[in-house]
Amino acid sequence: MTLAYDYPLLGAFWTMFWFFLWVLWFILLFRIIVDIFRDHEMNGWAKAGWLVLVILLPFLGVLVYVIARGKNMGRREIAQARAQQQEFDAYIRDTASGGTRPSSAEELTKLSELRSRGAITDEEFSRAKALILSGEPPATGSGPTEAPSAGR
Repeated sequence: MTLAYDYPLLGAFWTMFWFFLWVLWFILLFRIIVDIFRDHEMNGWAKAGWLVLVILLPFLGVLVYVIARGKNMGRREIAQARAQQQEFDAYIRDTASGGTRPSSAEELTKLSELRSRGAITDEEFSRAKALILSGEPPATGSGPTEAPSAGR
């Protein structure tokens, strides 16, 4: 039984090489098509023209597109990645904060509980109460609501 002897090693190498180039070609083709749709500066007729060129004459169309607009492809991809990261960060911030800020009455109740337990002094209570009633957000990391977690 001769399984591997009918197909030489160099033939297997060339087959894998051509398969690799074929996969790379499709990745490049689809990235260019995605980039055509991603570009907001290009009008609809220009997008249609590039798509026709890339689909009807793929080798020439891809070569011309990479030469003419290849430099900005990376910039558009980076801009999209940054926009997605900012949207994700905003979603995480909104989710982590619970969506809404507690009302002034809830904050005053927490403050009075802290004062009655002795976690904050009367002076700290009056400063925090003035901040809550003025409507200003407390400074991050140094508010009176942080005191119980440090004491536990």
